[in-house]
Amino acid sequence: MASFGQIIFCSMITLIVLFSTVIILILALTFSDSSSEVVSTNTTPIGNLGKDELLSCYLNTVSGQAKLTQMSVTWEKKELSGLVYKYEDGAPDLEDQNSQFKGRTQLFPRALVTGNASLLLRAVRSSDEGEYTCSISSSDAEGEVNIHLRTAAFSAPTFKFSNGVLVAEASRWFPKPNVTWSDFDDNVLKGSTSFTQNSAGIFNVVSTLQPVNVSDTYNCRIENKLVIAISKAIITGSGVSGNTYFINAASSLLASTYMSIMTIVLCIYYLA
Repeated sequence: MASFGQIIFCSMITLIVLFSTVIILILALTFSDSSSEVVSTNTTPIGNLGKDELLSCYLNTVSGQAKLTQMSVTWEKKELSGLVYKYEDGAPDLEDQNSQFKGRTQLFPRALVTGNASLLLRAVRSSDEGEYTCSISSSDAEGEVNIHLRTAAFSAPTFKFSNGVLVAEASRWFPKPNVTWSDFDDNVLKGSTSFTQNSAGIFNVVSTLQPVNVSDTYNCRIENKLVIAISKAIITGSGVSGNTYFINAASSLLASTYMSIMTIVLCIYYLA
């Protein structure tokens, strides 16, 4: 049985963490609700190595659907000489573009007139990781937003089922992930996982769970410090069907919420 002092201590820690989470939420809502500023729907994106990534940036204006004129957009990357992309006077201006981004970046002119200056970055590389600044100036308003891009490799697993054995294989993961299996009620199950790494450092993940039962549902969670893939595998008489969704594990808001939950759980355990 915990002492009164321990109860007070845990209660204070829990309240502090919860208040911190609330403050983050309030600040996020405050800064995203301005009537005229440059904003992003995701300021901490995770770019999938070798895949295209859209860096969100748009002008949140009072005029709403009205078309903007005299749009000027500049994308820069911190500690990089030259520009990532520039659009001015109705056309791209790539004279000062850094060679790292030549032929790999694009804006969408039809979207620009509505204030959408999102940048398409093709075939993401590890060297693309860093802090970007999107600056917009128009007849309606102006401003800028910072976006911190991280890079990783991640892919949804494919499932195979035979003779009571369920196998999940995901071909592209970096950094090296952990794999956790659970049943329909989220009880953790013991699986066996192996990794092979190619010349580019990307991991192929093969994880096996046995025994499994026909008509049951199993969860496979593959995660590293940046990305979480949660897959649901449903065993049928003819095989297995699965679906996967991804979570950005690097989000500061998600991390704060996770810390709040874990603090409460640990306190409950400590007081039990």
